[in-house]
This record gives sequence, structure tokens and C-alpha cells, in this order.
Amino acid sequence: QVRLAESGGGWVQGGGSLRLSCAASGSFFSLDSMGWYRQAPGKQRELVATIASSGSTNYADSTKGRFTISRDSAKNTVWLQMGSLQPEDTAVYYCTARFAPFGFSTARRDAWGQGTQVTVSS
Repeated sequence: QVRLAESGGGWVQGGGSLRLSCAASGSFFSLDSMGWYRQAPGKQRELVATIASSGSTNYADSTKGRFTISRDSAKNTVWLQMGSLQPEDTAVYYCTARFAPFGFSTARRDAWGQGTQVTVSS
């Protein structure tokens, strides 16, 4: 299977920046899309950004122009550079990856990290 390890969360003042990292490890045939979701207390988990193996990206409207997602497919690593952070960005950020397992390469499964807390003060 796939394990995802996030790092880089923390506390920042409004207008500050943080860079989140996520490294995938384990056994898989291929690693396709990777991305970030977030969940604030009392709210549903929501998309932040995703990036396909082709490099194609997708961002939530609320993060466009402020966040940048990137990846190094050779290292199975994805980053989220977050700038101009606002209090409403406060949430637990989860790394996710879609992968094909060994022996069942026509299928796709999703892996999730344990999350990293991002807190933005006013």
C-alpha cells in the first residue's frame, strides 16, 4: 500500500507563508494524482489543490493566486506553497494520492496522510 507523510504545518500570522510537504512511500504500481485537502473544525473536508502526473493542476477558487502545488514524481513528493495566508485558511491539511496497486494495476485507490495543522492568526 501507500503511506503519506506530511510536514510543514504550524502557526503563522495573517499574510504569512508556509510550505507543506508530503512524501509517499510503500508499494504501488504507479502513483497518479497527488494533492491537498483541508478540514476546519465543524466543516466538511474540501479540496485545496491537486496535481496530476502530467503536471496539470487544479485549485480551489479560494486559493487561486495564493497557493502553488508542485511535485517531483521521481521522488513521489508533493509540496504546497501557501502565501498570503488568512485566518480562514486555518485547518488540518491532508495529503492525498491516487495510485494503482501492484497486481491490480487497472484499479485506482486513494491514500490519505494523517494531516498537519495550519493555524493562521489575525
